[in-house]
Amino acid sequence: DRAVERSAARSGGSSSGAALTVGALLDGIPEQLVLGIGLAAGEGVSLALLVAIFMSNLPESIAATADSLDGGKTRRHLLVQWSLVAVVCALATWGGGLIADVASPALTGGIQGFAAGALLVMLIDTMIPEAREKGGERAGLLTVVGFALGAFLSLVV
Repeated sequence: DRAVERSAARSGGSSSGAALTVGALLDGIPEQLVLGIGLAAGEGVSLALLVAIFMSNLPESIAATADSLDGGKTRRHLLVQWSLVAVVCALATWGGGLIADVASPALTGGIQGFAAGALLVMLIDTMIPEAREKGGERAGLLTVVGFALGAFLSLVV
């Protein structure tokens, strides 16, 4: 957070776009490692997991992109940035597949815990305050609806 804030201060822009991008990487890499482990272990991928990954990554990428555009980043810069994030996450999925044979449940749980922690830090430090500021009182209700949708999908699918 401090490094992102210092960088934003030097460039005269907002740090929230960069913080969300770093958060997407810190959450995305372990998330994709676990996905790769699951695929390689033959467990398959549930529709609920795919929807959860999409639903969590979409708002953070939209918010990061909007903030970065407001901060003066070019569309080209953002296209390259998100392409790099996608490549790094794809490589993490591949890496998860490579370590699937030696990944114990404890290792997989540790990786999932790190991903969950990174997501919580990003939510509390950046996304929730910004959602409240820009979305007003609806932000809390929509967050609960999102969690309810996730719980419903995990039960149904």
